[in-house]
Amino acid sequence: MADDQFFNNISLLDRSGTNTGLFEVHSGCLLWKKQGGSKSVEVDIADIVRITWMKVPRSNQLGVQVNNGVKYKFDGFRDQDVSSLINFFQNSCSITAEEKQLSVSGKNWGEFDINGNMLSFLVGSKQAFEVSLADVSQTQIQGKDDVVLEFRKDDITGANETDSLVEMSFHIPSSNTQFVGDKNNSPAQVFLKNIQSMAVVGVGGEEAFVTFDTVTILTPRGRYDVELHLSFLRLQGQANDFKIHYSSIVRVFILPKCNTPHTFVVITLDPPIRKGQTLYPHIVIQFETDYVVESKLALNEDLYSSKYKDKLGPYYKGLIPEVFTVILHGLSSRKLTRPGKFRSCQDGFAVKSSLKAEYGLLYPLEKCFFFLPKPPTLILHDEIEYIQFERHVAGGSNMHYFDLLIRLKMKQEHLFRSIQSNEYHNLFDFISSKGLKIMNLGGGQATGGVVAAQQDEVNEADGEESDEEKEAKASLSRKGKEKKKEDPKETMSGFMFFTHLERENVKKHSPGITIKNLARILGDRWDKLSAEEKASYGVRAWEWECENENKNQSSSGRSSD
Repeated sequence: MADDQFFNNISLLDRSGTNTGLFEVHSGCLLWKKQGGSKSVEVDIADIVRITWMKVPRSNQLGVQVNNGVKYKFDGFRDQDVSSLINFFQNSCSITAEEKQLSVSGKNWGEFDINGNMLSFLVGSKQAFEVSLADVSQTQIQGKDDVVLEFRKDDITGANETDSLVEMSFHIPSSNTQFVGDKNNSPAQVFLKNIQSMAVVGVGGEEAFVTFDTVTILTPRGRYDVELHLSFLRLQGQANDFKIHYSSIVRVFILPKCNTPHTFVVITLDPPIRKGQTLYPHIVIQFETDYVVESKLALNEDLYSSKYKDKLGPYYKGLIPEVFTVILHGLSSRKLTRPGKFRSCQDGFAVKSSLKAEYGLLYPLEKCFFFLPKPPTLILHDEIEYIQFERHVAGGSNMHYFDLLIRLKMKQEHLFRSIQSNEYHNLFDFISSKGLKIMNLGGGQATGGVVAAQQDEVNEADGEESDEEKEAKASLSRKGKEKKKEDPKETMSGFMFFTHLERENVKKHSPGITIKNLARILGDRWDKLSAEEKASYGVRAWEWECENENKNQSSSGRSSD
């Protein structure tokens, strides 16, 4: 059997819903990646303590329990996949997969099986359901014999689903033989104590070992005390309280603001946190860049030596953005993303722009673009179909600004407005270096659109006109003067600038050539150019337009004087 195996359309089952992705088994680890690449689960073979199989409707379910008590459940395996994976686990980690059977009788009377932090309800030795005690937030006894378990109602619960589990009630009669009571404790109380010993009940079940007080968070807006626990992050504000497990963190960004004493720390989540009916996939924190903090981790020596010695230090002193992200990285094991090679004209990491009437900063990063602070918009390079530079049309100083249009492969568009013109070359060079398609260069346009555009320009400039035609055009121009001033003027592409230069040469060598043949010859010459030559025409087109606008504005200023 090969060391590496791949299985498509495998679902990871958790409280946030069902996520489909690719499941891989290697000689050293198990890896599951969500479709789209925003979330993944990696399990070291050496950490696996138990493997279970269960036949479920239309597929098979794999359960992987690791040494810290966490159990991952993967669904969607075919019958022919079962024997292959059973052999893999037997040979790679010497673990024999246990087969479980699903109870379909519909009975609600049975026994409990507590294994690690997993609670299973068995009906006649068959499993009816299974829940993680790590998700239990509160427990209580109602009446005399009923035990109620409340699950987290936070953050990621049901973010991808319309319904989610929030409460379960169990009846433990006094005659129960599995949880034997005594004079002071009934069987229900014995069961409750067993649950409390395994579950993280309330915040007190897992104390915070470092807290950052009164932190400014821009999304969701407010001031919060940020508590870092061993398995989750807590944002505690006056009106809202969020509890976010580290498993839902995808990546962490550290993005300094240009010419201001602040730094953005962005925590990207999948699934997002929920506030009312609004989902927040990004938590945008704003720290003071030069503020120095001292933090001593409240960890006992045994726990620190056994689990966190290689990930965290016992004491930190430094700038607050660095201290916070280093500790968060040690706990969540998520990558930290910092600015790459891009630099603006002010030697910053971002350019000023606006998105949907909100003014902010656009960060061109090595694998994505990120607009902050509101609305926080993450655009991966792999999702981009093309990018287009456009002339800014708002206000009276068009020559000082331009717009940047990013079109995604899913046909969604993001238009970043009011970027200063002196940032053009920096952005153009950066985008070109990443191999992203720039529509202004003509390489991404369809042939029909190129020819049509060329024909429009040829019709406008080619041939002799009679005096009557000139007078008619002048009359129309005077009547529509105000409307033309308001109409957006499209940016000249590299192809249009090329045809502007080459048109007369073609007509000189081919007198009397028709418009159709002229457009065809120019199109053929353009297609034969290399990508670098096409790019140079795009840059020259931009510079030519800016020079003309400067001349027009200067002449209009002199005429008004």
